[in-house]
Amino acid sequence: MSVRLRSHHPDATAALGASLARMLVPGDVIVLTGPLGAGKTRFVQGIAAGLGVPGRVTSPTFVLVRRHQGRLPLVHVDAYRLDDASALATLDDDVLAEDVVTCIEWGGNVADALPDDRLDVALTVDGDVGDAPRIVALTPHGPSWEARTDALGDVLAGALADGGSVA
Repeated sequence: MSVRLRSHHPDATAALGASLARMLVPGDVIVLTGPLGAGKTRFVQGIAAGLGVPGRVTSPTFVLVRRHQGRLPLVHVDAYRLDDASALATLDDDVLAEDVVTCIEWGGNVADALPDDRLDVALTVDGDVGDAPRIVALTPHGPSWEARTDALGDVLAGALADGGSVA
């Protein structure tokens, strides 16, 4: 079962990520998909803020992996330039480690290497302009996320009080 929400501005997208961070545990994998500019990095910035990561969080487009310290360590991966799922495992020892939260942008590029237990976050632009609302669809996979599905919808819907709605 997916949870679908509508974000009306980038701050609301970040607020969704920050709210999700309250539910995260070591070993969680968040897989983000969507077109350029859909808000994948903004969502991860929200997760980072919710985990208490200090400083600025940017997309690891050219370095592929960035590690951040917070309440839980955050490993942020950009798989856009990876053309083979096996390349994911060779990026860094911390990618998909059991003691970190891993966020993978462009996760569809490495789908065959992803764990069965993960949360897929698909962001789409709901319109033709850059500031159009975003649809954020969260799909839990595996026993850990399926056990948190009901709480997931409640926690995230509360984050959108002024910047979105349930889609």
